[in-house]
Parts: sequence; C-alpha cells; structure tokens
Amino acid sequence: MRKIYVIGIGAGHPDHLTLQAAKAIGRTDVFFVLDKGEAKESMIELRRRMMKAYGRPSRRIAEGRDPDRDRTPTDYQGTVADWRHRRSEVTEALISEHLLDDETGGFLVWGDPSLYDSTTAILEEILARGQTLFEYEVIPAVSSVSTLAAKHRIPLNRVGRPFQVTTGRRLADEGWPAGVDDVIVMLDAQQAFTAHPDAHIYWGAYLGTEDELLASGPVSEVADEILRIRAEAREKHGWIMDTYLLRR
Repeated sequence: MRKIYVIGIGAGHPDHLTLQAAKAIGRTDVFFVLDKGEAKESMIELRRRMMKAYGRPSRRIAEGRDPDRDRTPTDYQGTVADWRHRRSEVTEALISEHLLDDETGGFLVWGDPSLYDSTTAILEEILARGQTLFEYEVIPAVSSVSTLAAKHRIPLNRVGRPFQVTTGRRLADEGWPAGVDDVIVMLDAQQAFTAHPDAHIYWGAYLGTEDELLASGPVSEVADEILRIRAEAREKHGWIMDTYLLRR
C-alpha cells in the first residue's frame, strides 16, 4: 500500500519544523508540489530547502500546475468546491504517475494542515473516487496563529474567556462573532478590520520569514499604516499571507 504524509511545515521559519515533520520528510520518496506561478516561487523555494536539508538523496519531486480560481466570486462556496475538485484531479494524476507501490509520498503544507488548508479534503475526495488507493497521515505544525501570538508576546485568550478563528470574508459579511471579544482573522483580502476602529489589532504578514512584518495598536490609529504596508508588500512580492488578532 502506498502511503502519503501531509506534513505541516510551519508559517515560514525553517526552525519551526518539528522533529516529527523532519523525520517524515526523511522517509518520503516523492514530494508533490503544485506550482502557483512565479509570484509564489519563494514559497516553493522554502519547501525545496527543507527537502534538501532533511530528505533522502534519492528523493524525487513531482510537480503539477495548481488550477486557477476566481478570487472574488459571487458564489464563494461553489467556486471553492469546483477549484478543489480540479485540484484533486491534478493531484490524483501526480500520485498515480509518480508514486510506486510501497513508496511514500509527501505534501509539504504551509502552517498547520488542520487550519484553512485543503490538502486532506482533496485526498479524501481522491480516495472516495476509488481509483487511486493509498493511506495517509497528517503531521501537525506550528501555525501562523501561534506564530503571531509569539511574535507579539501575547496570549490568544484572556483568563476564562474564549476566542474564535474566522476568515476576513465572514468578518466582513457577518460582523463581529457573537459571544467572543477576541477574534483571530485569516485570509482577509477585504481588510475587514477597518470596520472595527474601537478594537485593538495585532497584525502580522509573512510570519516566520525574513520578510516578516508586524504592527499593533488601536485600529483607529494603525489601520491606515497597515493598509499601506500591506499594499506595498503585495506589490513587492506578488502575494501576501497575513493574520491578525482583533481584541475588543
């Protein structure tokens, strides 16, 4: 039976790789990489560095093209479902062609695979079709959320109180979640924090990398600065990944 590791590699710092993840990389015969284009080349390069540092000399790399998708759809759920389906077809073709019987494959996943990542759902879709068989194991990792808290030297929760992790889209569409005063926001292309000037924000982008950016303060005072920094960084790198905590 073929085996696949879904390996969380952290938010960007090579030292955030866990011992479990490093050992899994060392047991992997074939690494699967979905190319997102030149703008994301730096993301792929970090994966290559980890493969070289911890992988077998005989390791192989199988690359496929990540399907494009509409980033501002009217039907968000339907658009994501279609993109995942097309991505699963590309992934299944890579596994079928490059992973031999009794070999181990690996996906190096940014952050933690349990938090806003589609790899496990895509593998489940492939298995459900019944044409390509394998077993898989998920290796947890340091997430951008925990990295954000560490960089700002803050706890995510306050004593005896909950916090919620959500997306920028939901914060923009539905407003502040009920029952919580601490909201961690990911995937915020809308910059939804600007609608909450009375909150305090702890913001970070490219967390754990040499391009890391941090800002904090009352939203009313730092929102414009964050918007400026974010726009400049996106123009420079061609992509941006940021996370923030809003505290009421």
